[in-house]
Amino acid sequence: MNELPSIQQLECFIIYGRIPNFTQAAAAANITQSAFSMQIKNLERQLGVRLIERSNRGSHLTPAGEHFLADAQQWMNGLRQLVAKAQSEAARTPVTLHIGVLRSLGDVLMNQHIAYFQQHHKDINLTVYDMTADDLLDALRNDRIDLASTHLLRAEALKEYEIIHFCWDRMVYFAPAVTDLPDVVSIADMQGQPLVSYPQNDFMNTVIRDYFQPHGNMPSMAARLATPYAMMHYCCHNRAGALLSKRLLHELDPDASSHPLAQDLRLDSCTVYRKDHPKRAAIEVYVRYICQHFHCAPSPLP
Repeated sequence: MNELPSIQQLECFIIYGRIPNFTQAAAAANITQSAFSMQIKNLERQLGVRLIERSNRGSHLTPAGEHFLADAQQWMNGLRQLVAKAQSEAARTPVTLHIGVLRSLGDVLMNQHIAYFQQHHKDINLTVYDMTADDLLDALRNDRIDLASTHLLRAEALKEYEIIHFCWDRMVYFAPAVTDLPDVVSIADMQGQPLVSYPQNDFMNTVIRDYFQPHGNMPSMAARLATPYAMMHYCCHNRAGALLSKRLLHELDPDASSHPLAQDLRLDSCTVYRKDHPKRAAIEVYVRYICQHFHCAPSPLP
């Protein structure tokens, strides 16, 4: 009988297919580059096929490598599903869904969903992580999270994923220490007050900058803070304003005063997950619940 490839060899090759760089792929596999290269060479030796073309300029999959990658991914996903099913049935342990929440969206909004699943779906546990946009995308690619709750961002980076819209997040102006504002604030009103925003490289900072840009200068910057919770706290104690999710404000304080925007700003909120995910059955239960909660149909975005 011919020697079969090991699971580790196949996993290393699949990682290379996702990250076609030996140094970066080895880091993602959490082994040294030399050990990673040896796994690939042993796989090629056992198959009798060159899967990766190497040169001084870099490396890339051969045509045979591309065909084998598709088959290996399908086989590995099937194996993971079999393992997950067997473990669940044997131990009757719940499936844990690891959910990354975009930091500006507010991980506290997940609390009601966690409580619902604890009561109605004891076979599914939800574990929630607060993440920046870059961390969220990286965690999705490297399977550190199973799905993401996020504002739609960098659609080109998500082409291999299922993207399910669940609501439009309307932004409002939060400035409780500023007492001379009209009920509905314009961009000019906000430009007259210091603004609390996100760090320079944050996804939401770009959204806010693009919102103001067609109408002149950004407001002067009062502070740059990493979370909406810190921004709320700052605005409560300083004469400054922030653009925050109305949904998040209401969850944190139903009586919090805020101002609707004369120039509307809404963000597309979505659930994102890998199309061939081995926990897809549990993910679909979660997605159906979220869509029912927000009264929308669970249809993928084009």
